[in-house]
Amino acid sequence: MTLSSPLRSAGAATLAVAISALSLGALVAPAPAHANSAAFYTVELAAPAAERTTIIGGVAWQCQGTSCVAAKSNSRPVVVCQRVARELGEVTGFTAKGKALADEDLARCNGN
Repeated sequence: MTLSSPLRSAGAATLAVAISALSLGALVAPAPAHANSAAFYTVELAAPAAERTTIIGGVAWQCQGTSCVAAKSNSRPVVVCQRVARELGEVTGFTAKGKALADEDLARCNGN
């Protein structure tokens, strides 16, 4: 009899849809904000940050002691650094995508 053939096809189609949905979910799932591999900015502060997580200019900063990291924003690195300095205090080191700010930019960051 061929009654089992349509049922098998329906089961296979359902399984295919389920696998596709799970695969798509894995592709679009957001990475954790604290993942250091996703960090675009890194900051070293003169004094430890009071909070572990701080939102500055729409960017979530994850801090541990005097080190903080964040994902990329739409602002120039010096502007991001200035915002961090206003909120968290003196910045002793700042990098964007692995490139450190020049000494004169770091001085501008701290308002000097």
